[in-house]
Amino acid sequence: METHPDIVDMRARHEMAERATATPRAQAVETMALLTGLYLAASPWIAGFNGLSRLAVTNLIVGIAYALLMSGGFGRAYERTHSMAWAACALGAWTIVAPWVVAGDVSTTRSIVNNIIVGAIALLLALAASAAAREPRSAGSNRMR
Repeated sequence: METHPDIVDMRARHEMAERATATPRAQAVETMALLTGLYLAASPWIAGFNGLSRLAVTNLIVGIAYALLMSGGFGRAYERTHSMAWAACALGAWTIVAPWVVAGDVSTTRSIVNNIIVGAIALLLALAASAAAREPRSAGSNRMR
C-alpha cells in the first residue's frame, strides 16, 4: 500500500506544501497578510470613516475573508494554497476600487487613501504568497524526473 501511485503522489504534494509554508519568507508573508486583513477589517474605525456604513461593512467582510484566506488555515496542499492566493489578489484589487463601487460618492479622502494603500499591500502580499506556493512545485517536479 505504501508504494501505491496515489499515496506517493499525495505524500509528495503534502511535502511540497510543507516546504512552501515552512520558509521564513513564506511565514513573514503569511503574518503580514494576516495583520493586513485584520487592519482592513478594523480600518473604518481606526481611520475614522465608519460613517460610510456600506464601505465600513465591506471593509469588515473583505478584511476577515482576506485574513482567513491568507492565514493558511484552510489549505496546506499546493493547489489550495495557490488558488487561495489568487482569490486574495482579487480581494486586494476589490479593496482598491471599493470606495467608488460601494459608496458611490466618496466624501472623505481618508477612506480613499486607506483603501488604496491597504488594497495595494494586500495585493502585493497575495502575489508573494502565490509565487511562494508555485516555487516548490517546479523544483519538486524536476527532482521527480
